[in-house]
Amino acid sequence: MLDVGHKRPEPPNPGDDFTSLKTNQKDPVEYFLGRKFEALILPGHEPEYYGFPPSKEYVFTKPGNFLYRANGFSPLVSFAAGGLAEAWTGGCYPFQERELIGFPFPYKDLAPWYSEVARRIGIAGTQDDLAKFMPLHDGLMEPLDLDEHSAVLLAAYEKRKQQLNEKFGCFLGRSRVAVLSRDLGNRKRCDYLGRCLWGCPSDALYTPSVTLEECRRHPNFEYQDNTYVSHFRYDSGGRITRLVATSLDTGQTHEIEVGRVVLAAGTLSSAKIFLESIYRDSGESLQLRGLMDNRQVLAPFVNLKLIGRRYEPKRYQYHQIALTIAAADPIESVHGLVTTLKTALIHPIVPGIPFDLGTGVYWFRNMRAALGLVNVNFSDHRRDENYLALEADPASAQTRLLVNYRPDSSEAARIREATRTLQKVLWKLGCLAPSAMMHIRPMGASVHYAGTIPMSADSATLTCTRSCQSRDFENLYFVDGTTFPVLPAKNLTFTLMANAVRVAEEAF
Repeated sequence: MLDVGHKRPEPPNPGDDFTSLKTNQKDPVEYFLGRKFEALILPGHEPEYYGFPPSKEYVFTKPGNFLYRANGFSPLVSFAAGGLAEAWTGGCYPFQERELIGFPFPYKDLAPWYSEVARRIGIAGTQDDLAKFMPLHDGLMEPLDLDEHSAVLLAAYEKRKQQLNEKFGCFLGRSRVAVLSRDLGNRKRCDYLGRCLWGCPSDALYTPSVTLEECRRHPNFEYQDNTYVSHFRYDSGGRITRLVATSLDTGQTHEIEVGRVVLAAGTLSSAKIFLESIYRDSGESLQLRGLMDNRQVLAPFVNLKLIGRRYEPKRYQYHQIALTIAAADPIESVHGLVTTLKTALIHPIVPGIPFDLGTGVYWFRNMRAALGLVNVNFSDHRRDENYLALEADPASAQTRLLVNYRPDSSEAARIREATRTLQKVLWKLGCLAPSAMMHIRPMGASVHYAGTIPMSADSATLTCTRSCQSRDFENLYFVDGTTFPVLPAKNLTFTLMANAVRVAEEAF
């Protein structure tokens, strides 16, 4: 495995909970806010509600070799050991049968691998009203202990669920999360330290670096980090013969002979390698069409029943419940993750309140237990106007990746309809979601990129087989979002994992 492989810093004081961590560190300000306070998002200065914590900086650090330009898209790429999912919040969404329309295989061919991944990494969940949208599979652990706010929301749903189901098509239940509710191998169960956002010190919250470390202990696995792969060379028969890589330690470029190549660099980085290879060989600059991503809307809300209540920071921090607003076509259903504020440092409602500092702090302390956020996801489809290509960088002799994206003309209407329904649902649950506080995230912010070299039953160029084997290079495989022909309104990480295991079993 060749990887740049930026490493996660060791978590400080691994036994401390969130509150203790603020007092027991030598410099808690730097840890939580950053040396230059880069984790702060000030009102009116950023297009996002939340900044990444300094401890996640390694996930998004890019080497100077990777250049890009974007139109209508805010791309995120990762060169971390483990990739972008090092910043994953653990949401596990299996796709349904109807959501696999366009894939060259049925649900039954993928289902066993959901179970296999669940057994390997540990996923907490249960059967409830969301099971019709998230098919049940083997390997589930019992759910995590609910925080009080999530329990109040689910209790309110149980009282009104017939109306919510029939009138609004809305269903609530426990989210499935890649977090251990009991020990698994050398990993210990979640001990509710409330440190999820800054990096779980016990690895109870799964990240891919956990599996990478397991692989590195295998005698037949070799891992080479600090290595940036720019492109590959191939012969006249379309067979890849060598990879061209640069050592980030020495700056020296070298070539590595290969038998088969598996690209798992993420949709954007895999595309850069693929396009660069063709450009270097033939001078041809191709477009990879069909780029997809889930548009996301953040909907802050206040639970009126919990105003003035004390909050408990010793809880699993990310979402514990989820919701679906069902559509006739499952691919068009809207899915949302409900996060109740526990140890996040601030809430997006707060900066917009016109109070002085003292009043604002008093208000926040009395409102904290009542605050929450719904992250609403929308589906996407492959369209030719959304593409990846290469272009010459005028400031250097290098090429850069061009990312071009234009929303579908129906998007604004879909967002408007879904958010209105969500506001009505939250009101029925005893919550107020101010319209002015809703935030449409920039396209690309969800990092659910997919679709540029899709799996297809048709033998066309710039596609791949059901085993994710390239139809342009016989010994090239893709096991990231590159190959997905459709993108439901779901986090695709769990399905990426299941599909990668399927490909390994089918093709290798």
